[in-house]
Amino acid sequence: MEVRTNFSMLTEFVLVGFSAHPKLRTVFFVLILWMYLMILLGNGVLISIIIYDSHLHTPMYFFLCNLSFLDICYTSSSVPLILNSFLTVRKKLSFSGCMMQMFLSFAMGATECVLLGMMAVDRYVAICYPLRYPVIMSKYAFVPMAAGSWVTGLVDSVVQTSLAMQLSFCANNVINHFVCEILAILKLACVDISINVISMAGSNLIVLVIPLLVISISYIFIVATILRIPSTEGKHKAFSTCSAHLTVVIIFYGTIFFMYAKPKSTTSVATDNQDITEALISLFYGVMIPMLNPLIYSLRNKDVKAAVKNKLCRKNFSDGI
Repeated sequence: MEVRTNFSMLTEFVLVGFSAHPKLRTVFFVLILWMYLMILLGNGVLISIIIYDSHLHTPMYFFLCNLSFLDICYTSSSVPLILNSFLTVRKKLSFSGCMMQMFLSFAMGATECVLLGMMAVDRYVAICYPLRYPVIMSKYAFVPMAAGSWVTGLVDSVVQTSLAMQLSFCANNVINHFVCEILAILKLACVDISINVISMAGSNLIVLVIPLLVISISYIFIVATILRIPSTEGKHKAFSTCSAHLTVVIIFYGTIFFMYAKPKSTTSVATDNQDITEALISLFYGVMIPMLNPLIYSLRNKDVKAAVKNKLCRKNFSDGI
């Protein structure tokens, strides 16, 4: 049996990114910077509106506030590094710095998976048990649900990062990615990674498969309940309360399955191209979804739009005075 030591022959990693395409670096730098600013603005406004308006102090908007804060943390753990990589040909990052960035990104991603499952449960109770909703989804229920999402993501990331730090990396320290993504890191190990693979499989079961099953089962009951509503207006109103969450789930999980479910190439040239393609998809997945989330919840939610208008009207009135 191989003894695994907490030792690595490497002291730093090199992030390749778009080093082979220098003409695209400036374009992507401006694009990603703009998207990051939109993420900070959109999610920041949504958080402030939810905190400001007492009518939005409900479990659904509490979860949404957590999601917006999570998106800010997730992008802030990776986007500054991505932007810096566009300014240098080959970005060098220390081993500890790479592990820290990987830990934060993995933790935020895992937390979002679990949080989306918790939000589905909230919508299930709201649609299927509307009269008992205030009792079931009390403060003693939705606060631990949100906290449990954060704890699950952090613990999962601690486990995966700790196992990765125990690997030995012999010579190759070039990561075909913009950030220290865990799968890209594992490819560089020169020892057996079977324990890491098993651990990642367990992680996927806990933070991907189980939340997806919870979401699927919740929406099966939600759709069945909506179909039993006699009036068309009642059906539309019931569906509108969960359409934003369902849209976010489809985009979020659709991108994940597109990234990891497609077949892998066997040739080295095709593999390198595929690594860059996966990195590019991961790049837009990491910034596009956090940018779209506040737009989806704002444009498809009358309460949020009313709160924003109310805030703007009060601001204009105070400025006029």
